[in-house]
Amino acid sequence: MIKNVIFDFGQVLVHFEPEYMVRQFVNDEEDVKLLSEVIFDRLYWDRLDLGTITDEETVALCRERLPERLWEVAKKIHMSWIYNIPEIDGMKELIKYIKERHGVGVFVLSNISHYFADHSGEVDILKGADGCVFSARVGITKPDHRIFDYMCKKFDINPSEAVFVDDSEKNIKSAIEFGLNGYLFDGDAEKLREYFDKVLA
Repeated sequence: MIKNVIFDFGQVLVHFEPEYMVRQFVNDEEDVKLLSEVIFDRLYWDRLDLGTITDEETVALCRERLPERLWEVAKKIHMSWIYNIPEIDGMKELIKYIKERHGVGVFVLSNISHYFADHSGEVDILKGADGCVFSARVGITKPDHRIFDYMCKKFDINPSEAVFVDDSEKNIKSAIEFGLNGYLFDGDAEKLREYFDKVLA
């Protein structure tokens, strides 16, 4: 019997789209492309997710790769991205639905930075969660089994009684190897609702 649902955050609950976030501040398409590639480079974000680099250090490293005229806007983009992540249609309603209809616990497990964790209370869709684990706080990222173990122990979740929803195939594979049930999300909230109505019945 499934008693808990664990959601990834980016590309599951919200759209994480670098160019969209940059366009909130910049119109020139060449600048949009450059800023997107530099600010959201996995070279920095993998370290942000692990909590081994600060946002201030990241901004400084970005400046080394950008013309001076873009330094200030790059800092604004980096420090404001958490406010430019629109919800995926239907997901907030789906969280409410499975909690009320099926009575399951709802949790979030995300590879994400200290900065986001510090401001996560300002993210509306997370207010429906019963608990969250952010990788930078733990110093471990998905798909490492240890972060699933940490999640389950922290919230007293039996892996066999939980479903993990992620858009990454490697994360789902790792979660299943750990003992969780897995659902590879493709952006379709209605299809996910139908799945829940079957497995949570």
